[in-house]
Amino acid sequence: MTQSIASTGTSTAAQLIERSNRLGQDKKNTNYAGGNTSAKGSAIDPVTGESVELLWVKGSGGDLGTLTEKGLSTLRLDRMRSLVEVYPGVDREDEMVAAFDYCLHGKGGAAPSIDTAMHGLVNANHVDHLHPDSGIAIATAKDGRELTAKIFGGKVAWVDWRRPGFQLGLDIARIKEENPQAIGCILGGHGITAWGDTSDESEANSLWIIDTAAAYIQEHGAPEPFGAVVPGFEAMPDSERRTRAAALAPTIRSLASADKPMVGHYCDDQRVLDFLSRQKLAQLAELGTSCPDHFLRTKIKPLVLDLPASASIEEQLERLNELHVEYREDYRRYYETHKDENSPAMRGADPLIVLVPGVGMFSYGANKQTARVAGEFYLNAINVMRGAEALSSYTPISDAEKFRIEYWALEEAKLQRMPQPKSHAGRIALVTGAASGIGKAVAKRLAAEGACVVIADLDLAKAQAAAAELGDADVAVGVAANVADAGAVQAAIDEAVLAFGGLDLVVNNAGLSLSKPLLETTEADWDLQHDVMAKGSFLVSKAAAKVLIEQKLGGDIIYISSKNSVFAGPNNIAYSATKADQAHQVRLLAVELGEHGVRVNGINPDGVVRGSGIFSSGWGAQRAATYGVAEEDLGQFYANRTILKREVIPENIADAVYVLTGPELTRTTGLHIPVDSGVAAAFLR
Repeated sequence: MTQSIASTGTSTAAQLIERSNRLGQDKKNTNYAGGNTSAKGSAIDPVTGESVELLWVKGSGGDLGTLTEKGLSTLRLDRMRSLVEVYPGVDREDEMVAAFDYCLHGKGGAAPSIDTAMHGLVNANHVDHLHPDSGIAIATAKDGRELTAKIFGGKVAWVDWRRPGFQLGLDIARIKEENPQAIGCILGGHGITAWGDTSDESEANSLWIIDTAAAYIQEHGAPEPFGAVVPGFEAMPDSERRTRAAALAPTIRSLASADKPMVGHYCDDQRVLDFLSRQKLAQLAELGTSCPDHFLRTKIKPLVLDLPASASIEEQLERLNELHVEYREDYRRYYETHKDENSPAMRGADPLIVLVPGVGMFSYGANKQTARVAGEFYLNAINVMRGAEALSSYTPISDAEKFRIEYWALEEAKLQRMPQPKSHAGRIALVTGAASGIGKAVAKRLAAEGACVVIADLDLAKAQAAAAELGDADVAVGVAANVADAGAVQAAIDEAVLAFGGLDLVVNNAGLSLSKPLLETTEADWDLQHDVMAKGSFLVSKAAAKVLIEQKLGGDIIYISSKNSVFAGPNNIAYSATKADQAHQVRLLAVELGEHGVRVNGINPDGVVRGSGIFSSGWGAQRAATYGVAEEDLGQFYANRTILKREVIPENIADAVYVLTGPELTRTTGLHIPVDSGVAAAFLR
């Protein structure tokens, strides 16, 4: 029976969660999903009715800032400590992770992490292991041991670098016993660990170490630890910087995605821009990151563009491609140098962090959150380098030790346990007219299938509200887009590229309609409908195609046309003509863009009344009048005239978009799919 917090008879686990959340929610204390905390206490064993000592510790893969009871591992402390007697030695310490399963209490909660030994073996009721920038700065300084003694006195001990595991837990336990006055330790190249008799004391000790290190760096550190600013490498003005970033992003994404498609994140934090402008940029970037949490997300080092911001876009793109070839060769050498017969296969040689002086940092991952967090971790690394260089010189762990972490069998096993990605995971979609109706349904379906979604609409507030319904900014963003204006379209494409790193899938859905017979249709009516749908689709496709071609990843363009593109309905000259224009754009672009792996297909709906922005804005009333039915009966009227006698709703069109852009129809382009419940007069053949 799993022990819940309520049934333990103590508030120990509840206090642990509260402490963990406080520590984890402040980025000065630890990075996202970094570090772990624990508490020891007693509870009644439901089998024997006797009191037993338990260890509650943050489980594998959790985040301190959002930790809940489900994220804790619960172990029998006596059994966990008995593992010392069967420990086979450092060469076989990985076997101890599986042994933790035999120490679980009840169902045990979350899977125990590699750091469980540290928490169980250290003789303290409460233990915090964290990755603060200030602490890692001391841990990665060349003379970190001496700095630890100078900064903290005997209150904080030094532990030489050792890969996380059972032996590190034994090392820290021994050092605590040898230094009874110590409240914690600095883990060389890694982070900090602190402890206390109470939860409050452990938290206070952690914060004292973090704040004392930060204050010492601030007071005694060199004022310009990264060296002088290099002329030409300063940050570009804001608007120019973002324009340049959007222009570079598609090519940079292609470089990061040579082995596997990646989602991107752009960061122009002032601390990043300052680092990129300094003399020591190349030297420090080449040394790579040190904390295991950092380089597992960022790779051991970034790709750095060695040109000034004053270089042209063409010069920068050419050099980036050259540097990418060099980066991949260098990474292969790193892998070949350090691998052994048990090493997992190389996971990919592309960079996950690309630094462009004057412009900012581009980070990459399998999804937006992973890409964003990779960027956050490299910013942590910049802060660490700044602190270490301010006091001494930055000296991260060796490449050999980094390889032992990156290609660790336990790390590989964790990757293999991850669930299979959804059909559209890693894809970035832009849907026009997506604040309501068909567009909103399409955006919702694509997001549910794992895509990052940009909701573009004439009304920015509605676009942002629709995006918020799908999730946070790692899932969807809303942008303003007047598709009839080339400048506005380009701005929307740029925002999409900066939000997620690129573009894979475009849905031309924006539209409007006026139902009038020929003699009542004005020139303005004609121009308005053609500007929004025919011209608008052309402008969106043109701007998007440039990104798709530069990325070299293929892609999809979908046109939401209409059965009216082939069906001659009454009082509908302007709308039907522009839909026919859209339908032929599908054929033309399918031919032209096919050589770039871009598929272009169309969908021909009919009578989508429910939830439709077009129908609710007057079109419904006009069509109802044309057919002599009540407006509220229009949907059923359309259904009754079809072969299947079923009403078409926005989700039906979303299903068609999903199928056309998913893994099942990868050899299909130039196709129009009717989604009209069967209108014989609109059959394509």
